[in-house]
Amino acid sequence: MSKFLFRRYLLFCVALFINALGIAFITRAALGTSPITSVTYVLSMFTPFTIGEWTIMLNILFVVLEPFMMTRQDLKDDLRMYLLQIPISFCFGIFIDICMHYILFWLNPATYPSMIIALLIGCVILAVGIALEVKANAAMLSGEYIVKVITKRFHGEFGYVKLGFDITLAASACLLSLIFMSGVYGVREGTVVAALIVGPIVHFVSPYYAFLDKWIAPAESEKAIGMKDNKNVIITIAREYGSGGHQLGEMLSKELGIKEFIGMDAKRSGMDERYIAQNEQSIPSFWLKCILSKSSEQTLEGSISSDDVLFVAESKIIEELAEKESCIIVGRCADYILKDYPKVLKVFCYSDMASAISRCTAEYGINKENAETEIRRINRNRIHHYEYYTGMKWGEPHHYNLMINTGSIGLETACRLVKDIYRKL
Repeated sequence: MSKFLFRRYLLFCVALFINALGIAFITRAALGTSPITSVTYVLSMFTPFTIGEWTIMLNILFVVLEPFMMTRQDLKDDLRMYLLQIPISFCFGIFIDICMHYILFWLNPATYPSMIIALLIGCVILAVGIALEVKANAAMLSGEYIVKVITKRFHGEFGYVKLGFDITLAASACLLSLIFMSGVYGVREGTVVAALIVGPIVHFVSPYYAFLDKWIAPAESEKAIGMKDNKNVIITIAREYGSGGHQLGEMLSKELGIKEFIGMDAKRSGMDERYIAQNEQSIPSFWLKCILSKSSEQTLEGSISSDDVLFVAESKIIEELAEKESCIIVGRCADYILKDYPKVLKVFCYSDMASAISRCTAEYGINKENAETEIRRINRNRIHHYEYYTGMKWGEPHHYNLMINTGSIGLETACRLVKDIYRKL
């Protein structure tokens, strides 16, 4: 086992304990528990077994059921991840009981405001743990793995299957509570709150784990070393709407005699052209997507969401273009995708609102009264898109080689600046 894989497993174990602590906080808030533990919590209320013991039993049941929905080849290809569920299930159950009965034994909020505070603290802790688990990318809990198996078996989208799975668990918990305790216990408003806010919190905290990248993954640095012989120089242009980044790319393409890529080939990406046009640089239902995707341990490539597939496909196309020839790539998180490429000139274009409105009305035909609203909307979508897929802050100066205020210096001057730097590279 390499030291980096060992570190991933170590990080995963830490994340597992944090998750258990978050679940314990949410549960002890007495406003219900998280959807994934709703059944085990209700079962613990009318049986001699603890929530941790029921967690182990339920997860092992998932492990037993999974092969019936997998092909022999799928099981063979993913045997390590499949078998890891067993020790993880035991550890997770034990961690939950430790947190419930030994670490948070003192937490018994008596008033509704204190319950809400405990619930929110628990949601934040759980989100921190899930984000760390995603970063580790070493294994999966059974509750996530079985959703992955169901998704692949029935050709669904992971996020929606996960949502349906969680709803089924919560409904089953309610049914068990009604049958055995003559009322609904263990599933309350806290369950709904946890389902709605944990995902967005995960999205918010994920960028702060970037410092762990070099500690757990040597792959990118090794990849960069392998690219050193490539003589191609790539210009990436990220831009605020109305800053003229598109026009700057066109000007540079003519001046330097290299290709500019804005639209990606639908056939090469494997996606429908209309879908690409509708979804590029935006996240439909951003809050919903955070709930569906970022509240799980699934990595991007495994989430089987159409817009995630599009991002992965375009990322591969961008890498192919960089290997093939010097070029200019506008948008599409290209600065992040090629962050380890040795010869990339990363440009960010921005401008004041008045200049952006002037350009949008003159060149894009946008109504002046609606221009500012449209500019803010599109920039907000670009921020969401970039930060969702990269885990980094859009427009952060340290991510770029050149920040250009096209509202004050003009596109011609910007073109000369970029051209001079390009030629030196």
